[in-house]
Amino acid sequence: MPEIELRWLTEADDNLRTEIHTVVHDVVAAGGAVGYHEPPTRDRISAWLDGVLKQVRDGNAAFTAAQVDGVTQAVGLWRRGSTAVFQHRVEIQQIMAHPSARGLGLGKRVVQGLVEHARENGFEIATLGVRGNNHGAIELYESLGFRECGRMPNAIAVGHERWDDVWMYLPLGYPEGTVLNGANAGGLGSSPRRN
Repeated sequence: MPEIELRWLTEADDNLRTEIHTVVHDVVAAGGAVGYHEPPTRDRISAWLDGVLKQVRDGNAAFTAAQVDGVTQAVGLWRRGSTAVFQHRVEIQQIMAHPSARGLGLGKRVVQGLVEHARENGFEIATLGVRGNNHGAIELYESLGFRECGRMPNAIAVGHERWDDVWMYLPLGYPEGTVLNGANAGGLGSSPRRN
């Protein structure tokens, strides 16, 4: 049985950058739905990683690498909401496992780790987006408690093909005394119905 460990990164040396690039490159080459039309260059992934790790150091993100017997085989991250009213939630992004490591449960392990990390850091809601044809990923997220909260039909463009953009969420817990108003009328930002 291989040894699997989640590493939480704030920096990445050349070896780790190469391993992360290999994961992203090979996932995209195999048709993975992770936001790239074609396999990215190492320089592009290194620049992306620099931006993410700066956000990690600033407290606005977390990046994890799942290592199998010491080699990075899966990655994922969460980013804090970008505006004041969304600072209490995170968006889980870029979940991917190298095609050669499929079947080891790395995707699930990465998402579970990100959810727990966000919960431990006081975030209240985790969200994520997934391509509508990625049924396996949707089932994985549902098995972890995520629920669909929106779907924009044919909003993801891959060449001449279009796919649904599916949004999912998972409540992580609310601080004591939090008032959950939902869609109730009244309060800041409300407006009356127009008849």
